[in-house]
Amino acid sequence: MAHIVCEPCVKCRYTDCVTVCPVDCFHEDAEMLVIDPEVCIDCGACIPECPVQAIYVEDDVPEKWKSYVALNKEKAKNLPVITEKKEPLAPPKK
Repeated sequence: MAHIVCEPCVKCRYTDCVTVCPVDCFHEDAEMLVIDPEVCIDCGACIPECPVQAIYVEDDVPEKWKSYVALNKEKAKNLPVITEKKEPLAPPKK
């Protein structure tokens, strides 16, 4: 079961999560990160690293963000892998 990056990451894009991923399953675009479900090993290391609580186990994605399951899968195919921490786009949303 893969992990999914959801709406709180949009225009925030903290990258603390990518530094703890043992399999380099994170990809980035101009606004957010996504997780490649084919690479994710469901270790959960990324979840506590996300300061905006944007990462969920696929079965636990809130209903309002279910579209992010397919979005992560599709975007990951065409985006570059990210493995190093970068400056976020914005401070965490409260």
